[in-house]
Amino acid sequence: MFLKFIKDFGLKKIVKKSLHNYKAATAPGKVVTVGVLLDETYFTQKEALIKELVSNGIQRSNIDTLSFKDAVKKGEVMDCCYYTRADISGAGVFQKDDVTAFMNKPFDLLISYYDVGKAPLELPTIKSQAKFKAGFATVDNRLNNFMIKSQAEKYKEFVAELFKYLKILNKI
Repeated sequence: MFLKFIKDFGLKKIVKKSLHNYKAATAPGKVVTVGVLLDETYFTQKEALIKELVSNGIQRSNIDTLSFKDAVKKGEVMDCCYYTRADISGAGVFQKDDVTAFMNKPFDLLISYYDVGKAPLELPTIKSQAKFKAGFATVDNRLNNFMIKSQAEKYKEFVAELFKYLKILNKI
């Protein structure tokens, strides 16, 4: 427990230092590829969220997900591309290759699908090479280009609002 606190404190410091010089870049162009970063500790309806994105015109093959989980229980089977606090070094470097590959992929849109700011979730958002980032208004507003005021449990409302504004911004 104490080590978790120390690691979180160090990660928060890294995030804070990174945000000092960080400016979310935006690039023109249509949204084709989508990355979804979500907190599977609290939001367990990942497939329903993906179906909602697909129903709004994004092809399933163009959607990649990365899930964060506080801890993986013994015998629990996780999908591809997940990480825990144990997969992050004290210096904020991810030790799993699939997490690094997700962050280095130049998505047209990154959806930071978590409504509680945690350093292990904010770090991949900052390090992501995505061209446009969207997320919840309840987390640090410097992380994303576009923020929606909603709750994580209301994924249909979030996706509807997101696509409404993406159309206005000529992103789809």
